[in-house]
Amino acid sequence: MAPDPPRATVTTIVTATTDNRPGTDGDLPLPVPDEDLLSPVPDEDGAPFWEYTARGELRVQTCTACDAPRFPPRPCCPHCQSFDSHWRRMSGRGRIWSYVRPHPPLLPAYAAQAPYNVIVVELADAPRIRLVGNLVTAADAALNSVDPARLRIGAPVKVAFHTLPGGITVPRWLLERP
Repeated sequence: MAPDPPRATVTTIVTATTDNRPGTDGDLPLPVPDEDLLSPVPDEDGAPFWEYTARGELRVQTCTACDAPRFPPRPCCPHCQSFDSHWRRMSGRGRIWSYVRPHPPLLPAYAAQAPYNVIVVELADAPRIRLVGNLVTAADAALNSVDPARLRIGAPVKVAFHTLPGGITVPRWLLERP
C-alpha cells in the first residue's frame, strides 16, 4: 500500500477590507478570491469523479456486480465486496438533506464570505448518496450569494460546476425554483 501523498500546509493572512463602491455603506466585505479557499485533493479512487466534474458531469461510482452506488469512491463495494465498478451518470438533481451556516467561519479565508452555507444534498437518482457543497445563485457566485433565510431542508436543487484556480472543478448547487 502506497503512503498517503504529503499535504500542503496553508497559511492565510487576513487583512481588513471594505467595499467602497458607490451605493454601499463601506462595511461590506469584498469577495474572497477562490485561491484563498480550500480545494479538494483527489486520491486514486476519487480521481474519476473529478475528471467527470471537469467535463460538467456528475457521476457516482457504482458496483458492477450488485449495481449499488457508493460515495465516497472506494475500491470495494460495501454491499457485496466486489472490486468491479463503473461510473454512473446522475441527473444532477437532488434535495437539501441538511445544512449548516458556520458561526464563526472555521477558517480565516471564509470570514469575508460569512454568512455562507454548507449543504448536504441527497441525490434524486441515488437517495443513499449525499454530497457536500454550497448553495449559490450561479456556478461562479460567491459562497454567500444565497440569503440564509432561503435554506430549507427538502428544497429541490440542481448541480452547477465551478472551476477553481488550481483547475479542480467542484459541484455547487442551485435552487430549482430560485
